Amino acid sequence: MSTSTTASGTGPIADATPLSLCEREPHVPADRLVAEMVPPPRFDSVRFATYIPDPNQPSQTEAVRVLDRFAAGLGGAPATGSGKRGFLGFGGKKAAKVPAGPRGVYLDGGYGVGKTHLLASLWHATPAEPALKAFGTFVELTNLVGALGFQKTVQTLGGHRLLCIDEFELDDPGDTVLVSSLLGRLVDAGVALAATSNTLPGKLGEGRFASADFLREIQGLSAHFRALRIDGEDYRHRGLPEAPAPYSDEQVTRAAYAAPGASLDDFPHLLDHLARVHPSRYGALTDGISAVCLTDVRPVPDQSTALRLVVLADRLYDREVPVLSSGLPFDRLFSEEMLGGGYRKKYFRAISRLTALARDARPLVKS
Repeated sequence: MSTSTTASGTGPIADATPLSLCEREPHVPADRLVAEMVPPPRFDSVRFATYIPDPNQPSQTEAVRVLDRFAAGLGGAPATGSGKRGFLGFGGKKAAKVPAGPRGVYLDGGYGVGKTHLLASLWHATPAEPALKAFGTFVELTNLVGALGFQKTVQTLGGHRLLCIDEFELDDPGDTVLVSSLLGRLVDAGVALAATSNTLPGKLGEGRFASADFLREIQGLSAHFRALRIDGEDYRHRGLPEAPAPYSDEQVTRAAYAAPGASLDDFPHLLDHLARVHPSRYGALTDGISAVCLTDVRPVPDQSTALRLVVLADRLYDREVPVLSSGLPFDRLFSEEMLGGGYRKKYFRAISRLTALARDARPLVKS
């Protein structure tokens, strides 16, 4: 079993030594990346019926209605060639001419309004074998292209009934051209699309790179989707207490030794380690981890490090891994400049998710 870096001045407290994320360098074969393109464990059991719309936000009820019809319209033979269906499958099969207009739905709304819940519910509700449906984050999709190559990715996903893309973001011009080309090829192959984001399709990339220089690609992406706005507040904060304050190094270390399968790492060292592990492997990095314990949490030093931490936070949240920490609270991870910049929505999402996981970790600390 791996050893870990304990808090300064704190020795071993139990016979079982915690795991360490910093000692893991997972290698993930491409076939695993494809096989894992399903809703994460947190969303295994979600369905449209388990989504509870806010009565003060009619757009949430409307989104459920539209997506339910979308799923029903994806039954029958794959939408290829002259058998393609119209947008959302409404109106039954079309004649020989391929229908014009969007081939997918795009859920736009703030973090924590239940977009991923709805996207996973759509995946579950679509009447097709799991092998004909793919679900992954935008980062996981681009990582898949990196692992398989563009043509192989088109071949692998081109026979699917549905591709769900969570947290759709464009962080650089290369991603813009890549994803525009990929989705165009998949739509031509008859694949229906569904995506979530905090940014409307026509605004993707805004504030992060010179999106005006890539307007044609961005507009091409937007043309694939009908946007559905989902209003509401972050459900993770509705009626819930404030996130617990960070604990002491000793409390975090004791909890790590007491909890089977927990990891224990110094936060700055973990940030350094993330730079040596490709983000496509962050899910594998957490395999078998029951809880993540971090000492000396401090502000993230730069944007590249911050974006890697966002990916790790997403993987931990997907897997419902509690996070116990000492140092600064999670709402002080990112500088004011970061929270006011082009990636602010990613950072707010990470804060929201880490806060939820910090609440989940409270039972690990013995009173």
